[in-house]
Amino acid sequence: MTDDLALPGVAAVVLAAGRGVRMKSDLPKVMHRIAGRPMIHHVLDAVAAVAPERTVVVTGPGMDGLAEAVAPARTAVQPVALGTADAVKAARGVLAGFGEGKGDRDAVVVFGDAAMIEGRTLRDLVAARRGAGAVAAVLGAHVRTRNRYGRLVVGPDGVLERIVELSDATDEERGITLCNSGMMSVDGRLLFELVDAIGNDNAKREHYLTDLVGVARARGLRTAVLEIDDPDDTIGADARADLARFEAVMQRRLRARAMAEGCGMPAPETVHLSWDTGIGRDVTIEPYVVIGTGVTIGDGAVVGSFTHLEGCAIGRGARVGPYARLRPGAEIGEEARVGNFVEIKNAAMEPGAKANHLSYIGDARVGAGANVGAGAITCNYDGALKHRTDIGAGAFIGSNTALVAPVRVGDGAIVGAGSTVTHDVDADALSVGRSRQVTRQGMASLMRKRKAAATARRRDGED
Repeated sequence: MTDDLALPGVAAVVLAAGRGVRMKSDLPKVMHRIAGRPMIHHVLDAVAAVAPERTVVVTGPGMDGLAEAVAPARTAVQPVALGTADAVKAARGVLAGFGEGKGDRDAVVVFGDAAMIEGRTLRDLVAARRGAGAVAAVLGAHVRTRNRYGRLVVGPDGVLERIVELSDATDEERGITLCNSGMMSVDGRLLFELVDAIGNDNAKREHYLTDLVGVARARGLRTAVLEIDDPDDTIGADARADLARFEAVMQRRLRARAMAEGCGMPAPETVHLSWDTGIGRDVTIEPYVVIGTGVTIGDGAVVGSFTHLEGCAIGRGARVGPYARLRPGAEIGEEARVGNFVEIKNAAMEPGAKANHLSYIGDARVGAGANVGAGAITCNYDGALKHRTDIGAGAFIGSNTALVAPVRVGDGAIVGAGSTVTHDVDADALSVGRSRQVTRQGMASLMRKRKAAATARRRDGED
C-alpha cells in the first residue's frame, strides 16, 4: 500500500465465486496464476493500495481453499450463482454499518479475475464518483477492436446515461468504443438499497450488477463513468487463452519496470519474470531467461542466456549461466561464478567461489574462493535422507569428483580429479580417491582385431 493512493471511507467487494468452467480446471478461476501468483492476490494488492476500511471476498460454496488463500481478508459465500448483483448481496453481513460512517462512503466492486487492475485506477474510480456527485461511477475502457462488451452511453454533460448490452445495441451504439468493465464504485449509503431493486428479467434469470445504473437513473440519481485507455486494466479471464494474454501483459509491465529501474535486457521480450522478482541496478539479464518466484539479483550481476532461477539469491557482481539452474535455497555470493549446465539447490556459493560447468551442488556450502571442477557433484541423497557437504574456503575440487555426503573438505584442501570422497579431508590436505590405473601396451590393436572377427562371424551366421 502506498500512502499517496490511500482514501478514507472505502470498502472493497471482490467477486470471486466463479468456477471457471471454461478453464477446464479443478481450481477456482481466480486461483489461476499470473506471473507466479494467483489472480486474486494481484487484485487484493490493488485493493490494498487504497487502504479500504473493509475488504470482503465473495466466494462460492465449497471454496475453503480460496478463503484460506485470501486471509486475512474476510469472505462471504454466495450460496447459489444468481448473478453479480446477487454476489454483492452476499457481502451485506461483512459491510453491515459501513454506510453509516461519516464523510464519503464508497463500496468498490472489483472482479477477482481482473488481475491487471491497478490501485491507481481504483483510486481514480472512487474520485470520479465523488467528484461527479454521483451515486455510482462505472469503470469503462476504450476498446477499438471488435468485442462482446456492453457499451457505455454518456451524455454531453458527462453523465452515464445507460449501459447497453451488445446484443441490444443499435449500429450507432455498437460503434461506441467506451466499453463496460462491470466494475464500479457505489455510494456506500445506497449500495444495498439499489442492489436489492435489481431484477432478473433476462434470459438467464440472473441479477446483473450493471443494471444498477438503470435503477439509479430511474430514480433520478446521477451516474458517472471513469474512462481509461488501457482495456487490460479492466478485463477478466474466462479461458486459458485469457490467462496467456494476461501473462503477456504482466510480463511487459514487469520488464518495463525493471528496465526503468536500471536493469539491462538486450532482448526483453524473451525474458520471463515473476511478480516478486527483485532486481538491483546495472544487472544484465541476457535473452531467454526464466525467473520464478522468490528471486533476488544484486547490483551488477549478470544472468546468462537460457538460465532458470527460482527461490534463490544472487549477490552483487556475480555471474550465473548461461544454461544454469538455481533451485530454491541457492545463495550465490558476491563475484561468485556459476557456469553452464550447473545446477545448485539449497546451497551457498560464498563470495568468489566458482563452479563453471557441468556440476550439481545440493545441500552444501562452497567456501569463499573455492573452485568446483567440471563434472563434480555432491551426492546429497541416500535414498531416504538429505545430507550436507561442506567445502572450505579456497578449496579445489577436481573434475569428475563425487563428494558423498555427509562430508567436509577443509580450507585450502585439494581433491584430485576423478575421486570419490567418502571421508572428511583436512584443511590444506591433498585427497585422491580413485582406482589404480593399469596400462597394457599394444592391447588396443588386439582388442580391435577381436571385435572385427566377432563382427565377421555374426555377419556370416546371418547370411
